[in-house]
Amino acid sequence: MRSADSTAAPLPDETTQTKKTKKAGRAARRKAETAIDSAGADHGRSRQPLTAARARRLIGVSKAVAPLLAPYALALAGVARARWDAYRAARLGVDPTQLSAYAGPGGALHARLSRVAEALGELESGTHAQPTEAARRFVADTRPRLVDLSVAVRAAEQMPTARRRTAYRAIGGELDRIEIDLLTHLGIIT
Repeated sequence: MRSADSTAAPLPDETTQTKKTKKAGRAARRKAETAIDSAGADHGRSRQPLTAARARRLIGVSKAVAPLLAPYALALAGVARARWDAYRAARLGVDPTQLSAYAGPGGALHARLSRVAEALGELESGTHAQPTEAARRFVADTRPRLVDLSVAVRAAEQMPTARRRTAYRAIGGELDRIEIDLLTHLGIIT
C-alpha cells in the first residue's frame, strides 16, 4: 500500500503559484540588469579607451580652458592658504603674521613660552592688577626659568621623535605649573 502523501501530485494551484513566482523573479532580474546596462551606457563615453585622437581633443580643450580658469584657481589657493594659516595661528594663540616664528615641532611650546613672558611683563608693569611684592618675586624667579625652558625646547627639536615627545611633555608640564602660578598672582585662580 502506498502512502497518500508520497504519491500525491501537487495541486494545480501550487504549481501555477510557483511558476508565477519564478517568472516574476526572472522578470525583475532582467529589469534590474537592463537598468544597470542603461546606466552604464550613460557613462560609457568616459570609460572608452584613450585613443590618440581623443587625447589630442582633450589637450586642445585644456589649452583653451586652462588660461580662463587659472586666475580663479590661484585666487582659490590663496584663500585656502590664508584660512589654513589663520586656523594654525588660532590654535597656537598668535597672530597669523607671527606664524612663521613658531614653525617646527616645538612651535606650540615656543608660542606658549612667549605668551607667558608677555603675561609676566604685564604682571610686573601692573597693567591688569596691582603688582605685589610676591608677584614681583614670582616674575623675577620665573623669567630665567622661561629662558631655560626655551633652550630646552630648541634642544629637544634635534632629538629623536620618542625622546622629543617625552621632553616636550615635561616642558609642557612645567609650563602648566608656571601658568597656574601666574593666574594665581593675577587673581584669577584662588
